Amino acid sequence: MPEPSTDAVLVQRLLQDGHHVEVCGGESAVATAVAQQPDLIVLDTPLPGAVGLPVLGALQQSSVRAIPVVFLTVAHDHQRLLNAFAAGAVACIRKPYDDNEVLAHIRVHLSLKLTQDRLAQVAREREELLNLVAHDLKNPLASVLFASEMLALPDCKPERRPRYLQIIDDSTREALGYIRSYLQSQAKPASALPRNTHTCAHLADIVQWLAARYELQLEASGLHLHIHTTSSTACVAISDQLMRQVGENLVSNALKYARAGGELELLIRNGRQGTWQLVAQDRGPGVSADFQANLFQPFQRAAGPAEVNDHSSGLGLALSRQWIANAGGNLWYEDREERGARFVVELPEADCAHCSG
Repeated sequence: MPEPSTDAVLVQRLLQDGHHVEVCGGESAVATAVAQQPDLIVLDTPLPGAVGLPVLGALQQSSVRAIPVVFLTVAHDHQRLLNAFAAGAVACIRKPYDDNEVLAHIRVHLSLKLTQDRLAQVAREREELLNLVAHDLKNPLASVLFASEMLALPDCKPERRPRYLQIIDDSTREALGYIRSYLQSQAKPASALPRNTHTCAHLADIVQWLAARYELQLEASGLHLHIHTTSSTACVAISDQLMRQVGENLVSNALKYARAGGELELLIRNGRQGTWQLVAQDRGPGVSADFQANLFQPFQRAAGPAEVNDHSSGLGLALSRQWIANAGGNLWYEDREERGARFVVELPEADCAHCSG
């Protein structure tokens, strides 16, 4: 951001190169940089002395400290130039300068900045994918672990062994399906992936699937499952797979935190006009008032027994809310009357005549 006294030729050359240039005075430089978040700052100090160093220091203490600063100065004192580098400048150019030299510095440091931004974006996407994979594998693997532990008990009832084996088989296939899906998404560009423009999920099928998958885990935890529905044909505009994952996150939360409540209810009911709701509610301790603001933040976990925190990623509710929001819906929490937690998923009704599942 050159000051107004900067040679107009340099500003014109930057504009001709296709750059957007914001010109501001020294006192407003930091505030403008924070507001605009530019890719590069040109700091011109038209008078000798250390007038530019406080601005450099202020930039380093702000949210734009990672933005490269090209420092233009009339000072020829070697120590002042070193001080400018120490204060965060990536280049110090003495005046009078050659426009081509300044432009060359700007191009180099802009290229480096944009490369760093791309690398940072790739790193964030990789981290998000890793978190997503880890979370999505957690629920089926937890089911496998539960079933295998039940089978290992000396008093395991023979009539239940086939069901435990079925849980292991279903959960393993589910986990492998997630892995296959992630590998395909990474191997193909987004434009090559199949697009499903009319996805839907039948809430009654989702609830029955959850009941079958978690029946024995709920029983082992002392939770009785109750299902209530006002419609057996309620259909919402989200993929069946994502709706199952959201449901699993809500049920697994009850398994971890609401065992003392003795019950878990899954309800299908009308929401606001043109929407359906899936409600999961229990009679556990609920969520403390001071934690509710963080409930849907990534990696936030409510206080619970050590074994709960050891097996909780703190991502389930955050991911579920994001998936629901992406589908045009909402997910929120309510305290229940006389103790307990209620999670409400509200989604637009789907036109099932055009749904492809």
